[in-house]
Amino acid sequence: MNPHPSSQPDAGTASTAFGAPGIPPRWTSSAKEGLGTSYHTSCRVWFTLSHGIINEIYYPHVDQPNTRDCQLLITDGKTFFHEEKRDLSHEISYPEKDCPFYQVINTAPEGRYRLVKQILTDPHRSVLLMQVRLEVKDEALKGKLRLYVLLAPHIAGRGEGNSGWCCDLGGAELLHAERAGTHLLLGCSSGFTKRSVGFAGASDGWQDLSENLQMDWQFRAAEHGNIALTGEIRLPENGKFTVAVGVGGSCQSTAAKLLQSLATPFEIHREGYVRQWQRAVIDAKYDFSHNTADHGSMYRLSRCILLSHEDKIFQGALVASMSIPWGESKGDDDLGGYHLVWTRDLVQSASALLATGQHSTPLRALIWLSTIQGRDGSFPQNSWINGNAYWPGMQLDEVAAPILLAWRLKHKGNGLGLFDPWNMIRHAVGHLIQNGPVTMQERWEENAGYSPSTLATVIAGLVAAAEFAQERDLGDTSDFILAYADWLSDHLEEWTVTTRGDLVPGRSRHYVRITPADPLAPDPHPDPDSLVLLVANGGGYHPARNVVGGDFLHLVRLGIRPADDPVILESLEVIDRVIKRDLPQGPGWRRYNHDGYGQKSDGGPFDGGGVGRSWPILTGERGHYELAAGRDPMPYIKAMEEFANDGGMISEQLWDDAPSGEHLRPGCPTGAAMPLCWSHAEYVSLVRSRNDGVCFDLLPPVRDRYVIRRTHGRHEIWSFRHPLRHMHDGKTLRIVLNAGARVVWSLDGWQSTQETETTRNEALGLWYVDLPTADLHVGGAAEFTFYWLASNHWEGHNSRVEMV
Repeated sequence: MNPHPSSQPDAGTASTAFGAPGIPPRWTSSAKEGLGTSYHTSCRVWFTLSHGIINEIYYPHVDQPNTRDCQLLITDGKTFFHEEKRDLSHEISYPEKDCPFYQVINTAPEGRYRLVKQILTDPHRSVLLMQVRLEVKDEALKGKLRLYVLLAPHIAGRGEGNSGWCCDLGGAELLHAERAGTHLLLGCSSGFTKRSVGFAGASDGWQDLSENLQMDWQFRAAEHGNIALTGEIRLPENGKFTVAVGVGGSCQSTAAKLLQSLATPFEIHREGYVRQWQRAVIDAKYDFSHNTADHGSMYRLSRCILLSHEDKIFQGALVASMSIPWGESKGDDDLGGYHLVWTRDLVQSASALLATGQHSTPLRALIWLSTIQGRDGSFPQNSWINGNAYWPGMQLDEVAAPILLAWRLKHKGNGLGLFDPWNMIRHAVGHLIQNGPVTMQERWEENAGYSPSTLATVIAGLVAAAEFAQERDLGDTSDFILAYADWLSDHLEEWTVTTRGDLVPGRSRHYVRITPADPLAPDPHPDPDSLVLLVANGGGYHPARNVVGGDFLHLVRLGIRPADDPVILESLEVIDRVIKRDLPQGPGWRRYNHDGYGQKSDGGPFDGGGVGRSWPILTGERGHYELAAGRDPMPYIKAMEEFANDGGMISEQLWDDAPSGEHLRPGCPTGAAMPLCWSHAEYVSLVRSRNDGVCFDLLPPVRDRYVIRRTHGRHEIWSFRHPLRHMHDGKTLRIVLNAGARVVWSLDGWQSTQETETTRNEALGLWYVDLPTADLHVGGAAEFTFYWLASNHWEGHNSRVEMV
């Protein structure tokens, strides 16, 4: 039963659609050409565009889609039926600078007519507005065309279980859909002459019109299924009308918003919408148009795209993309898509906005992150914007990344305001030390082990954290953190460089993509030369030494290794031979060889297996390396600009094989996420970096420590998570624990023993003890066990670390 009787049709005219519950629901293409929302927080609607039509409408948060798509159907009632998405050609443009406001022109075959659409949201209400002007070029069609709006509700993120009705409120003829307490209303400034609600694939308006070019069905209700709303536009003589979609918490309040929006001329809404966005433009000194190849067009648009992905209630939460990769093949079971918050992507987006001179959103992002941090100092792999975790993985780079954001805010414009991030930082550092150096997942979320990019982010984050500690007069804590960072830096090559690579003749030494290890019980002395890596997504088993990616470039970007480091140079040569692809726009790189996350070779969608393609972000990362090496990154900036589609959206992946089908051409987007905020953030950061002549992400104290002074550590670190079996002589063995203990130890094979109680580092929540192993010779060993003070029991076995 309809729980909202005021929208129920009169019993005498009611009829219920047949074909319940409709065909299984699917989402729509991820190939977005545009997206937008009002800059003001009072409007809580977002929209996406592709193939010339509206796709998802998000409400009340940027992680909750409520529609599959909304388009126009056109017929003359006798000879043809056109679906806007499939049958018309599309052009998209931005009539205004610094504003996600779109004009879409959809033209019929042979140019017989066209639809000129301008799309935006009400500046202050949760209502989407689409002004349409029908221009008839063929005299034979004048006065004969009929237009219908077709909307597919997927309310609160699901296509199943939607209910819809025709309703009359406020003197207007409307269409109403509801699920899970969210209400959607569809109206038109000129009204509807006919309305119908049907089940998708059976009694919807598309089925009706495509059969005989007439709208014969006028069903008043379709409940609990995959439904579609259809309304025949009452076409004004000038061919101009506005379609409105309102979303809200009740039928009546949503109808009121919708009718209030339609009561104001579209031109006034447009003026307010544009004014809001253009008022948000930062100081002209952050206009880096001269560092782009397109006079700043992509730079300005990328900034708008990043800002648009921030939620308006949970401010600071920026989702990765308002898209669902290969959405046309995905159903209700894929709840998340990419409209989730990944800590890594959020920090990338916030840092890029900081590079444009925008401080408020990055600060909000940092504060939001601080509120979702776990008690153990970790951050979710990804989460909804309310902070609830979605996937259960744990990634050490995502624990370190917020520290880097805090450091950047502090040093690039005093952007922290009155917010003190130290509590977040110290808990994150404690987690990194207790759980490192092996990550459960690297940045591609597929493998556990020793990852060059993860280790780079962790080292940089620790150095930044040590600086925060020093500024609080916590010198001992700062030294403790730096000792751990130095230990990581000292072992980078040992853990992640092979000397037996087979991929390129004469180049056997190079970084591997990842050295596999069990994150809960890792081998503390891994051998990249001999281990076997299981590549995800059907990639198969391969020697880890022969799986390579560009992840090591983070070591240069963040200041841990110089650009001319011999292993870096040799690794560049290997990846350029193995995963580089020459695309029409410029060079592209795949994530790694044997990657299975991507479009299938026959052009089919990724379904758990496929072929990983070129990622635009990797072109940007290479540009940052070239800048660090003293070369001009402009070719990479230009390539990224040209990777974008007609709407200016940069994809997650690009097709890099021979042409396949109608749309898959070299350098064109695949069905992966588009736009990907990470792609746009990488581009923005590269433009800023070129302007500055140095990588924006570079931390000077990191570069000073490891590139200029080439600092090496004095400690080897033992922990239960990473229990060393041997260590280089001449160093002190530091034992790090997560509880207080009395350490009983011997350096002479238990001929004599000593006892030392651990020291607690209050800031980090860790206990440690240093054993004086620096004078032990090769072959000597430190042996030890623990008596746990809080629980009054012995560990029950001894540990041994031998000098080598």
